[in-house]
Amino acid sequence: MRNENKKRESGCPIAFGLDTFGDRWSLLVIREIMLRGKRTYSEFLEADEGIATNILINRLKHLEAEGIIEKSRDPDNRRSFIYTLTKKGRDLAPIILEIILWSGEHDHRPTALRDVLGKIRKDRAGFEAELRSGQQNGSA
Repeated sequence: MRNENKKRESGCPIAFGLDTFGDRWSLLVIREIMLRGKRTYSEFLEADEGIATNILINRLKHLEAEGIIEKSRDPDNRRSFIYTLTKKGRDLAPIILEIILWSGEHDHRPTALRDVLGKIRKDRAGFEAELRSGQQNGSA
């Protein structure tokens, strides 16, 4: 806990955000839940980026401790958990959308996924409202 307190001593809001949700794998877990409707550990492991099991476990614990996600027992399989975004997690929707829009502008690789850009540009407010409500609306 000492290192955690040291990270946040500056009071900088950017540092706070980065410490809370700002690493690659945390943002990708949030993306999987928010945009792709993934909810289980095994579904997160299937992500295109290929997260290692130890990193995934660490990020899930971190995001839960930060109040970004919550886990509950899967009613269909009592040995498994379902992960969902909390209100605090859903409140990251505008940040996720800005990252998508920024990437759409600057990622010129032929493999760049662009399907969701049109949906955001057409009705950003509606798209964001759906993400904040927990409804999945596309793939990024």
